[in-house]
Amino acid sequence: MPHRTGHPHPTAPHGTRRRPALAISALAVLLGWAAALPAAAETLARIASPGEVLVVTLESQHENRLAYRVERNGRPVIAPSRLGFLLGDGRLERNLMLVGQSRRSFDETWEQPWGERRLTRNRYNELRARFAEKPADARHPGRRFDVVFRVYDDGVGFRYEFPDRPGADEVRIRAELTEFALARPATAWWIPAFEWNREEYLYRRTPLREIGTAQTPLTLRTDDGLHVSIHEAALVDYAGMNLARGDGDVLRAALTPGGGDAAVVRATPFSTPWRTIQVGERAGDLVESSLLLNLNEPNAIGDVGWFVPSKYVGVWWSLHLEKETWGTGPRHGATTANTRRYIDFAAANGFRGVLVEGWNPGWDGNWFANGWGFDFTRSTPDFDLPKLAKYAAGKGVHLIGHHETACAVSHYERQLEAAFDLYARNGVDVVKTGYVCDAGDIQRQDRPGGPVVREWHEGQWMSNHHLRVVQAAAERKIAVNAHEPIKDTGLRRTYPNWVSREGARGMEFAAWADPPNPPEHEATLVFTRML
Repeated sequence: MPHRTGHPHPTAPHGTRRRPALAISALAVLLGWAAALPAAAETLARIASPGEVLVVTLESQHENRLAYRVERNGRPVIAPSRLGFLLGDGRLERNLMLVGQSRRSFDETWEQPWGERRLTRNRYNELRARFAEKPADARHPGRRFDVVFRVYDDGVGFRYEFPDRPGADEVRIRAELTEFALARPATAWWIPAFEWNREEYLYRRTPLREIGTAQTPLTLRTDDGLHVSIHEAALVDYAGMNLARGDGDVLRAALTPGGGDAAVVRATPFSTPWRTIQVGERAGDLVESSLLLNLNEPNAIGDVGWFVPSKYVGVWWSLHLEKETWGTGPRHGATTANTRRYIDFAAANGFRGVLVEGWNPGWDGNWFANGWGFDFTRSTPDFDLPKLAKYAAGKGVHLIGHHETACAVSHYERQLEAAFDLYARNGVDVVKTGYVCDAGDIQRQDRPGGPVVREWHEGQWMSNHHLRVVQAAAERKIAVNAHEPIKDTGLRRTYPNWVSREGARGMEFAAWADPPNPPEHEATLVFTRML
């Protein structure tokens, strides 16, 4: 019997002769899906640390987006993580072309005037990758920037560098799109960002996926025991970086806002701070790392042999216990007689310094709400600064000055030179500054009588303010301990008179907090904030 066209063979299962057509259709669908998927990442450059412990790879992803990844001993630490910006003139993220690259190796040993160790080795391999946007048309040339990676055996630092740009001498950064995608599940130790009490929180220990928006340093331990810290180095003329969790284990840079419509406004050329990733087998490896110091510029102020690291006592704890007061009156703590008592105690017990809070006019009334009343150039009538300084010197003790601004920062800056001159005349060689107010309530006034703009403690304007203070102090051989400070990013290498910060939930919480600091808080700080 002849076969009839279009019907299956009578001995074959029903539909067998149609399978080739079905297979072709399925293949066409799969090919269509494949065409719609992002193209595979293209490797652009690789750089290894001097001991080949860490390797950084730069790659181009879908739509020519730039990304990096980090491996340690062949295992991923940071999965592909994107780079870029949201600028005032649009996103700088897609259609990026690598237009050049260069490498160099560096190895030096430098000396710290004080600190963890006298000699510090700075050894890294550097990759500089130059990128340009594909121009939209001849009238709109693409923007350009460099990404510079310095790879150490114990960590990675990278930053963006913006060159001169014809016709646009200013860059307005609304957001930074830098990512840190942890390649392994991890536990995090963190405190929240953008909350009212600045840095003064107990550290939370949670899975990485439970982070909201965290301050840096952010300390992590992967499930297989690797220790990682994400932070930044050389925070100069830029907004502080926080970390916001995105999808999965991706952390994204969250810049501290500025008083205007941009977090950062910079004239070109300029460099961002270094984004840092410290990596170690032990938690102690993070503490022993010199990555953050090494990514800062060398000493810019010369000899600081006049500064001696030391311990101090002071008129302040009694104020927190409300046994004495900052303001004048019958219980005023900062009196000549009371300060002499502290000087005698310091001399008898081996303390070099005596800190005195509440020594100057402005503390009476609700000083927390009115820092504009502070006078930093004279003492209250019951505090004889020259006499006390001379008395202390005769006993081998130094007074430690105190400049509390209550966040009226422009008011303080107008008195800055005269205030430090007063201390220099009286041999006061260390000053504690203070910025007591709720986060986001720094008061900036660019001209007397002008409008007051609210800034954040770790915004770009305050990063510049702290350097102005440190530089003015250095000119007079005065060291600075900042309270309610901007975070430490290793700038004490460049300005070694910036000797300390009180930027954590400190001992005063044992006076009035409920609950007070638990015992593990101090130990946790070593591996988190104090990195």
